[in-house]
Amino acid sequence: MNIEKDRVVLFHYSVSEQGQEPLESSEGRDPLAILIGHNNIIPGLEKAMEGKAAGDKFEVDVAAADAYGERREGMIQRVPKKHFEGAKLVPGMQAVLPTNFGPRAVTIQKVGMSVVDVDLNHPMAGKDLHFAIEIVEVREASAEEVEHGHVHGAGGHQH
Repeated sequence: MNIEKDRVVLFHYSVSEQGQEPLESSEGRDPLAILIGHNNIIPGLEKAMEGKAAGDKFEVDVAAADAYGERREGMIQRVPKKHFEGAKLVPGMQAVLPTNFGPRAVTIQKVGMSVVDVDLNHPMAGKDLHFAIEIVEVREASAEEVEHGHVHGAGGHQH
C-alpha cells in the first residue's frame, strides 16, 4: 500500500541540519505514527513520503521554507517567569511555554527576576534539514482518525 492522503504511516527517522550530525532520531523508540494530508508533519517531508510503501528507506533534504519556515524577526516576547513552573532557565535552552493554543517550544533569550524573554521562532526555523526515513507500515486510516485529523491507538493520540 502506497502513502497518500488519509493513510496512516509509521516510520523511523533521523533529522539533522544539512551536513551536520543528527539532532534527533527515533532510534531505539517506537516509530512515529502520522496521518497523511492533515498537517501532522512538515510539508516537505510529507511530500517526499508520497507514493512510498512499507519497507522503503530514503533520504531527503528539506529547505527551511518547507520545514519549520524562515526565522522571523520580532518574535521575542517577554513573559512572566511563573509560566515555566520553577524550571532552572538558562539563556539558549529550549523550554515549553503553555499558551492558549497549547504548548509551544521556545528558546530562552534572557532571564530576569520575574520575567523571561523568549524567542517564539521554532528552534529549527531557518534551517535546511536532512532526513533519513524508514517506512515501517502504511495502513488505511479509520473514519474516526480522518474526522479527528490524527492517528489513534499505538503510536498515535489516545482519547
